[in-house]
Amino acid sequence: MMKRRIWKLLCCLLLMLSILPLGMLTPSASTTQKEFVFAMSHCPGPDVDIASASLPASATYTAVLSADTEDLRDLMLYPGGMPFGVKFYTDGVMVVGFCDIDTARGSINPATRAGLHAKDVILKIDGEDIKGAADMTERIEASNGKPMKLICRRSGKEFETTLTPVLSVAEGKYKTGIWVRDSGAGIGTVTFLFPDSGAFAGLGHGICDADTGALVSMRKGAVSDVTISSVVKGAAGAPGELKGHFNPGRSGALLGNSNCGVWGVFSEVPETACEPMPIGLRDDLCEGDAYILCTATSGEIQKYDIRISNIKRDAKGSKCFTVTVTDPDLLALTGGIVQGMSGSPIIQDGKLVGAVTHVLINDPTTGYGIFLENMLANMPVLAR
Repeated sequence: MMKRRIWKLLCCLLLMLSILPLGMLTPSASTTQKEFVFAMSHCPGPDVDIASASLPASATYTAVLSADTEDLRDLMLYPGGMPFGVKFYTDGVMVVGFCDIDTARGSINPATRAGLHAKDVILKIDGEDIKGAADMTERIEASNGKPMKLICRRSGKEFETTLTPVLSVAEGKYKTGIWVRDSGAGIGTVTFLFPDSGAFAGLGHGICDADTGALVSMRKGAVSDVTISSVVKGAAGAPGELKGHFNPGRSGALLGNSNCGVWGVFSEVPETACEPMPIGLRDDLCEGDAYILCTATSGEIQKYDIRISNIKRDAKGSKCFTVTVTDPDLLALTGGIVQGMSGSPIIQDGKLVGAVTHVLINDPTTGYGIFLENMLANMPVLAR
């Protein structure tokens, strides 16, 4: 009986590991300040003015969450399909790892002694906001070993702890034995845009830390245009990806990150593949043929056939139904669903019904999609 239970647990674990969010990638080498990477690993040298990333003065917030079903049925949106690049800073710094410090009294880890855990977000030191990983490192090295009061956030709740740096005999500097991240960059796909306002949503799932899996809390972010340069074709056990680079300059601002996608605003509404169309709610979706829009080659948004199945109408997250690529051109080009395609809009019976979000590692032709209304329910709509 016990062996049977252990086997069931192992099967469940393998199933969870076989599903890849299209934004989850291996991080860069371990350093005091690591980078987040999502949706694409090949995004060299983004020349993006993140300091000026903010909402245009003419834009105002209006809540979609309060809209009832009839209001949503009246909504008209531009389907996306174009890639976008993002560079962002986090709200505080996230703890992603620990390392012991060799001191004159032996090996010590002040961070674990202070009760810090992976995924904790450090917000303040001695009552002052942390501006980033470099700012935190500077304060630690200048502490002279004096205790530091930290305000942190864990699972949505704030707490206070005391962190006491120690002198590293190897470096001659005060250290705390902690690795943190404060920024990131990556590429995804726009799902939809609001006519005339420049507001958009994309990815269909959240930007999460590659090491901890925690949703990233953003402080500010800049959006850039992207050029797709090549494709790594997916295969069983080896997910593929779209590769590309950021174009110089800033084309908008990233304003939010949720488990059901990201949202922001473009400075100018980008060119789209078709006119605004009505949205389809979860009850409108049916098993059968549909198509997606994405930019996998040639710099143009293309239409590719898919099939929808296994619809879970009560799903609240980013895995609401199964998506299987049936288009021979896309299968020949990418092998199916690859990293960088997350957010690709799904259209069925003339309605925008959702977006591609995940791929099955052992079957790149198949993945998951999110209901469009789930994305709308997790973002404030920007309207001028």
